[in-house]
Formats: sequence, structure tokens, C-alpha cells
Amino acid sequence: MLLNLALTDPVSRENYEKYGHPDGRQFLLNMDGASGGIMLLGIVGLCILLPLMIAVIYLPRSSKYTGNYVMHQTLSTYYYFMKPSLAPSKVMDVFIKAAEYMEMPVRRSDDEPLQKLFVAVRSELNLDLKNIRTEQAKFWKQHPSLVKVGLVTKCGNANWSLCLNILTALQIGLLPRSPHGFGWLRPAIGVIELSQNIIQVQFDIFQMNYDFSALPHFTEATVKKIARKKISAFQELCDMSVEERAALLTQVAGLSDEEAQDIELVLEMILSIEVDIKCETEERDVVTMYAWVSLHRRNGLTAALPHGPSFPFHKEENFWLLLADAASNEVWLSQKVSFMDEATAITAASKAIQETQEALGASAKEIGIAVREAVDKVKKGSRLVMSKFQAPAEGNHNLTSFCLCDAWIGCDTKTNLKLKVLKRCRAGTRGHVAEEGPVAEDGIEEEEEEEEEEYDDYESEYSDDEDEKSKGKGKVANGVDHQRASSDIDSGSDD
Repeated sequence: MLLNLALTDPVSRENYEKYGHPDGRQFLLNMDGASGGIMLLGIVGLCILLPLMIAVIYLPRSSKYTGNYVMHQTLSTYYYFMKPSLAPSKVMDVFIKAAEYMEMPVRRSDDEPLQKLFVAVRSELNLDLKNIRTEQAKFWKQHPSLVKVGLVTKCGNANWSLCLNILTALQIGLLPRSPHGFGWLRPAIGVIELSQNIIQVQFDIFQMNYDFSALPHFTEATVKKIARKKISAFQELCDMSVEERAALLTQVAGLSDEEAQDIELVLEMILSIEVDIKCETEERDVVTMYAWVSLHRRNGLTAALPHGPSFPFHKEENFWLLLADAASNEVWLSQKVSFMDEATAITAASKAIQETQEALGASAKEIGIAVREAVDKVKKGSRLVMSKFQAPAEGNHNLTSFCLCDAWIGCDTKTNLKLKVLKRCRAGTRGHVAEEGPVAEDGIEEEEEEEEEEYDDYESEYSDDEDEKSKGKGKVANGVDHQRASSDIDSGSDD
């Protein structure tokens, strides 16, 4: 068709003879043209070579990072150095070994500033004063990046956004690595305390008056001045009336009225936490923890941004609820709690309470009342935390629940909980009772008596007579025993 057109039309024939195509010059196909080759090379470079180069550069770098923008090498390093006996004061030594810090450039011009910085923060490096020369030499023999990061973080100047990302990696201390599948308590508490220090940008500034570091305009001299009036604890300052506190800060501490007002505003934001926790069993060998975490402030707010004037970013408050055995250093379960989204908390609490009541066979009216009570609690500043864990070995277990805030210093709380695991019966069920003081002791004796009676029943079921009638009775007895175990649990109380 093109050849026929080129032979019949003079213009097309001229284009065909001159450019090889009836329509004239073809820029992409005719390499003889002045601009055709350049355009073709441009398209190949922009559409093929450039994306390929970007992929070659980006993919190897992105593969180094996890979903939280923390390097895989950092996770491996923390996993190796995280030990069950790691003291909270030693978490910083693990923290600075992140691979992100190892890639930090160290220039020769940094030597003199680092020497001056070392002299300024030498007392906070936990060096042995008896062998100070050996300790100093050992410190400077470390990797240059580790030396730089260790000194910079001690003076409160660091890449805090990177620190917060790395803190998520440090929570690998909660991973189940013990023989029983539990996490480690001491490293977990150390991680949260390090997060508190990062938000408040405080590193061992007040060793004896640690909680005062959360207040603005407070220096070591201010703490010494108010100590003359026998105010040496943070709670003592909070228990004072507004007038007494203002007089103390202005007349004794030497602060201005505006500075005293700033301190008062922060005191109104500082929170207190209460935890109401209990453990029940609804399934075979599975214990369910129910915990209401309540937050109170003097200004009446539930959600607020923590006070951190030296921290360069806005940080939401997050809380961690840990159920642990402090004696064995084991974390049985951990759950993150947030007070920022009330609507989501209402939906979650309503659904959880409804499912629990339905499993217990409650009526529709009782379910509605329970759901309304849960919604009222959430609106008043409480959050429901539910979690399940495998039943431990039979016996008495002294547990402790820790509610830790990652933003405020001195606001953590802990609650003791006694958990009694009964002996497994023939039906394969257990009883789990949360005890509380002497009131629970009477209940324990009654439960032991009931369990002995139930054992007598089961002995009679497994007699030599294996007829159908005795088998039917055995099935009914199993169901009755399960109901009794559930009722025993409901009657228990807890801390």
C-alpha cells in the first residue's frame, strides 16, 4: 500500500526517495536524521537506563532496612548483646552499637572537640577511678564512631529521630527466648527507661533527684535550694498546695513568677496510672488476662503530648503493660497501650466485653449493661487490655504487672498479682485463681476441698464396669466440672 502510494502521488514518491518513507522523515526509525539518533538515545536513557540505575542503587540499600527503617545488622547486633541480666544502666552501651552509628563519618577535625567533650562527661562514663588511665585508653581504642556517639549522647546532642527508631529494635528484649518461651524483664525495663531519658533529653543529670528532670527551669542548684526546706522527693513537691509551691519556687529557689507558672502547668500534665488486673481461664490450659489501665491528670486531660522542651519532635505518649515474674526475670506477656484514639478504644472494649459475656452465657440485658459500663470507663480515661498466655505449671506464682510510660520519668507503676494454678484433673482442665490477701485464702481452701470431691467423682467414673450408662454419666460429670472451675475463677479476686 505504501509503495503504491509512493508511486502514484508525486509528493509521497519524493519523500519515499529522499527519506525512505512516504510520510517524510521518521525521527525514531531514520538514524540518518540530525535529531533522530539523539531522540532515540534520550528515550533509551530516560526510560530504560535511568530506572535501571536507580533500581541498582536503591534495592541494595533498602534491603539493609526493616519495616521500621532500622538496619538488619542493628537487629542482629542488639540480639547478640541483649542478655537476660543486662542492667538498665548498661542499655546505653548496647544502644550505641547500632549499625547506623557505625556508618557515621569521623573526621580528623573532630579529635580536639571530642577530647574536650570527654573531659566534660568523663564522670558519666562509668570509668573505674582506680584504673583511670587504663580505662581511658580502653575507651579510646573503640571504633571511632562508637567513641563519637557515646560522647555526643552523654551531652544530650544526638539524632533523636534515629534514636526513636532504634528503640523499637531494642524491644527485642521482649522476644520469647527463655526455655519457657518468655521474654526478659530487666532489659525491657531498661529500654523503656532509656526512651524516657531520650524524650526528656536527660542522661544522669540528677542522680539523687531523678524525677525533677521532667520539670522545666530545674537545675542542680535549684534542687539543692529546695532541699533546704526538706523537699527532696518529687512527690513531696506535688503534694504541696499551689500557694505553698509557688512560694517555695519563687522565694527559696529564686525562680520568677513566669517560671513558677511554667512548672505548675507541667505538674498539671504529669500523669498517674492505676491498673486493675485479673486472670481467668475460659479455654483449656489458656489463661486470659483482663486489665483496666486508668490514667489521671490534674488538668483532666486523657491524651497529651509529653513535656520535652529539648526534644526536637512531637512525641505521643505510649504505655507498655508487662506481666512478669520478677524473681525469674521472665516477661509472660506484653501489650502496648495508647490513650490517643478514644474511638478505637471504645470499639475494641465493647467488642471484647460482648464476646466475653456471650461466652459466659449472659443474657442480652446483662451484655448491654456490661458494654455500657466498659464504654463509660473508656470515656473517663481507662483502656481495656486483654491477652492470653499458656497456663504455667501447677502451683503458686507471684507475678507483677508493670505499666511503663515511654515518655515521662517517674510515672511508672507496678501491681502485685498472685496466680494459683490447680492440678490438672482427669477431664484435662485446670483452675486458675487470682488471689488477694487473706480474703483469697479462704477461697483457696474451699477450692481445694471442691477439687478433692471432684477427684472422688472421677475415680468412681473410671470403674471396671465399662457399660454405656457409666460412660454417659462420665460425660455429664466432665461438663459439670468445667462449670465448677469457671465459677471458682469468677469468685476469685486479684490485685
